[in-house]
Amino acid sequence: MKNSILNIAAVIVLVFSANFVQANTIKTAITSIEIADASQLQSVYDAYFTVKDALIKSDAKLTSAKATDLLTAISAIKMDKLKSNEHTVWMKVVKKLTADAKSISTSTDIKKQRETFKSLSKNTYDLIKVSKSDVAVYKQYCPMADADWLSKEKAVKNPYYGSSMLTCGNVVETIK
Repeated sequence: MKNSILNIAAVIVLVFSANFVQANTIKTAITSIEIADASQLQSVYDAYFTVKDALIKSDAKLTSAKATDLLTAISAIKMDKLKSNEHTVWMKVVKKLTADAKSISTSTDIKKQRETFKSLSKNTYDLIKVSKSDVAVYKQYCPMADADWLSKEKAVKNPYYGSSMLTCGNVVETIK
């Protein structure tokens, strides 16, 4: 009788322990998936920022290379892993983002790259507004170019004019 009670108690403890471990494993897996999904668009944003930085340096060859990296990041997005609101905006902007990144990557004319960057910035802004970045992002505006761009830094560094008008512009919005 005593052994039966001990055996039943051991089975109950074992079942509860197994359920606890399984629940924690599932919770960890879900958290990992959420983190992976949240960071999926971050690779696109990071690549966008490297294109912007290359334009600030007025380096057409570097800008072209960074736009190629952006194309890779765009094509790596798994649409079925995006949140509903991100998916909706992604579907609206993905063709234009791809076309702009391709145009910049195949051009060696810094003026053409900068002109195309205006559209790239607008569509990236539309996307980042619904998904949010890991860090604060600043929408900045240059009245001389009549164009916006996004930056991780609050200090203005103008990608449309490079060193000739590096600080032309101002922060018009902070996205968190």
